[in-house]
Amino acid sequence: MACNSNGTTSGFFISACGAFFVSRQEVWQELRGVDGQNRLMHTLFSFRRCPYAMRARLALRLANIEVQIQEIELRNRPPELYAVSTKGTVPVLVLDDGTVIDESLEIVKWAMGVDEHAIGLVTEGDGEFKNDLDRYKYSTRYEDTDPVKSRSSGSKFLFKLNDILTKCACLSGDRFGAADICIAPFVRQFRIADMQ
Repeated sequence: MACNSNGTTSGFFISACGAFFVSRQEVWQELRGVDGQNRLMHTLFSFRRCPYAMRARLALRLANIEVQIQEIELRNRPPELYAVSTKGTVPVLVLDDGTVIDESLEIVKWAMGVDEHAIGLVTEGDGEFKNDLDRYKYSTRYEDTDPVKSRSSGSKFLFKLNDILTKCACLSGDRFGAADICIAPFVRQFRIADMQ
């Protein structure tokens, strides 16, 4: 499935007549094919700028797991996304056996495993740091938010990451791993929130 410039979707999920509702079973039958042969290995529903989707794509790439990426438009989410995950958020990984993984950290764990050190750091990044990032980058969405204060608070986590990186090459140790993959997209967002 691909999104066209006019906002409509195309691909093997939607018949020529068009579909307004696609069931999970219909999507699975399309993936398997009429003859029962896999047409795809794994399918990842993604949005290129979403940090959670970036996390999933990085993990799959680093683990050398082939996937077909189904890029979606968030403002025009296709029915086949809702058919496999009622949350309608990305990333969503549909494995070749029909298993659906619809949380980025779970995709990382499935692809490459996660050690306890990484879990602690990622939990901190997904919690307080993400909260500060949202209030810094999108301050107009929140009442009584001071973006400067949120930036200062979020910077504490970045200083912690910097301290770790003075002792080893990557957050995950000597090699780029799960902690790096999970945190890097959010550090990127923090950086581009104000390029000054």
